[in-house]
Amino acid sequence: MKEKQDIRLKGQLKFYLQWPAIMAVILVAMNIWIYRTDHRAGAIMFFFVFVYAIFVSVMYFYSKSLVMQDLVDFAAQYGTVQNVLLKELAVPYAVLLENGKLVWMNDEFEKVIGNRQKGDIYLSKYIPELNRSVFPREENQTVEMEISYKDMEYRAELRRVSVEGFNDTEQLLELPPEKEYFIAIHLQDITELNRYIHENEEQRLVAGLIYIDNYDEFIDSVEEVRQSLLVALIDRKINQYIAKVDGIVKKMETDKYFIVIKKQYFKQLEADKFSLLEDVKSVNVGNTIPATLSIGLGLSKDAYAQSYNYARVAIDLALARGGDQAVIKDCHGITYYGGKREQTSRNTRVKARVKAEALREFITVKDHILIMGHKMTDVDSFGAAVGIYRAAAVLQKKAHIVLNDISASVRALYEDFSRNSAYPDDMFVSSAMAKEFVGDNTMLIVVDTNRPKMTECEDLLRMVKTIVVLDHHRQSSDNIDNAILSYIEPYASSTCEMVAEILQYIGDSVKVPSIEASSLYAGIMLDTNNFMNRTGVRTFEAAAFLRRSGADIPYVRKIFRDDMESYRAKAAIISKAEVYRKRFAIAKGENLQIESPTIIGAQAANELLDIDGIMASFVLTIYNGKIYVSARSIDEVNVQIIMERLGGGGHMNASGTQFAHTDLNRAIRDLKDVLDKMIEGGEI
Repeated sequence: MKEKQDIRLKGQLKFYLQWPAIMAVILVAMNIWIYRTDHRAGAIMFFFVFVYAIFVSVMYFYSKSLVMQDLVDFAAQYGTVQNVLLKELAVPYAVLLENGKLVWMNDEFEKVIGNRQKGDIYLSKYIPELNRSVFPREENQTVEMEISYKDMEYRAELRRVSVEGFNDTEQLLELPPEKEYFIAIHLQDITELNRYIHENEEQRLVAGLIYIDNYDEFIDSVEEVRQSLLVALIDRKINQYIAKVDGIVKKMETDKYFIVIKKQYFKQLEADKFSLLEDVKSVNVGNTIPATLSIGLGLSKDAYAQSYNYARVAIDLALARGGDQAVIKDCHGITYYGGKREQTSRNTRVKARVKAEALREFITVKDHILIMGHKMTDVDSFGAAVGIYRAAAVLQKKAHIVLNDISASVRALYEDFSRNSAYPDDMFVSSAMAKEFVGDNTMLIVVDTNRPKMTECEDLLRMVKTIVVLDHHRQSSDNIDNAILSYIEPYASSTCEMVAEILQYIGDSVKVPSIEASSLYAGIMLDTNNFMNRTGVRTFEAAAFLRRSGADIPYVRKIFRDDMESYRAKAAIISKAEVYRKRFAIAKGENLQIESPTIIGAQAANELLDIDGIMASFVLTIYNGKIYVSARSIDEVNVQIIMERLGGGGHMNASGTQFAHTDLNRAIRDLKDVLDKMIEGGEI
């Protein structure tokens, strides 16, 4: 009885039931006012108000218990209906403890995870993605994620629900006081939705450009009467290849094609490594030079116009890397295919003349010229910088060469310039000093590298507005992208060769001092391994120009000589070389007590190629807390694409990379893994 008396109504229901009593009070007040006005009328009204009050009181106290009973019955029925509705809800729903244990689930959720087992059930056992690490940490926090389970895809929503005071009312289950909450989860089946999205995405169009990158050379290599037949056969190869994937080909010029394919077929082209690159080389009607293609494909999720822009960027990159390859650019980055073959050098110097004239125009309107090579400067970078210094001097402009650390390979040249009174003291400046020269009318010329992180001072690339890049290395995706003039010629043997050509067009009757000519000549000798690698007609023409300018051959040979310790270190590296897969020489230099182990490593890599059967050589040396890899080949293996897999780059037969640790065995394992994968994939 006492418990029933303790039960009280509250809220709107209490106010609703008390409203007749409130009306009775209002009527009493009105009765008093009327009684004061008219006693007889007030007495009559008092009778009716009294009857109304008695009736209301009786009804209130009589019906209160009935209302309470009806409310209890409704609450029980409502809870039952609610449980049935939730249990039979078409959306999978479950309640978890903080450790991932399932406390309750509805029928649909049970269908998702399969037959319910006896005992404790942890959701992560069925769906590993839904574990404690992804549960919401804050009250009323919601976490949404997509999961896959049994060939179905779901969007899961997890919500942390606080049940403070749960232990006070619940007798069957007790939660730790600090963990009075549940994790509520519901799943939404998005399998069909994702399938439609995927199908729609596969129907998107991929724009592409195909260039015959050596058109002039291979056309000139066949008789004139067969030239039209040769081009027709190549057209047929391209059209048949694209037609296989339901694509469209439109010939824009004699050597340029525009293509459109669906994304779903684009994957097929990737799968066969763009076999068209090799197919066109089989076309032969008497031509001594095979045709090579450059393919650029662009894929944007935003607009088709953006896909075409991506394709243009991709084809430019393919050509800058030497052609004979496919480059794919999308919103995720850039991917390369092909590029196995060394390209034939071009005999025409028209491009060199055009670039020289453009460079001259830029230099003449600037007050300060800064020249910068790459870190750990070698003779090619040093010689090219000296050559550009001479070009600025011819145009009567003040120039400075940014040089921080003087490596052993360039110390002799550097000291000779420093002692020469014909050159100012500020010819060579540090990065800090170079920054002081930066102004609105400053120009920066980068030589022998096109990657920002490889330059002597990367900050200068952000500080200077007018930037020119001269390089012979194949371009990579992280190139200097804010240059107003970029002359990247992967056909050239060295940057010194390119600069020697530029000097011949930069002004009338340019006179190059002997020491500068020797520096440029030394750079060519270094990168060609004494004119044995990547030499073309223009290489020897540049060397002849430098020889006429006074290049001192005995002097150049002397600066390339090693001391006895370096020579012994090189011999030790070669003697411990390992032959991997019967065609790769891998060697490491440990505990080399010499000044520049990287230089000796490069020399050792060159000499390992003299061994019969060796297609490529890799020498690893430790210097300044890092491992430096020198990779060399002759013409059978493209070591650049191998080094790019390890974060490096360079040229087809002379490349390198770095490891940010000093574990040589680990680095060699990584190198071997890359070689194995590329061999299995047919890339080398």
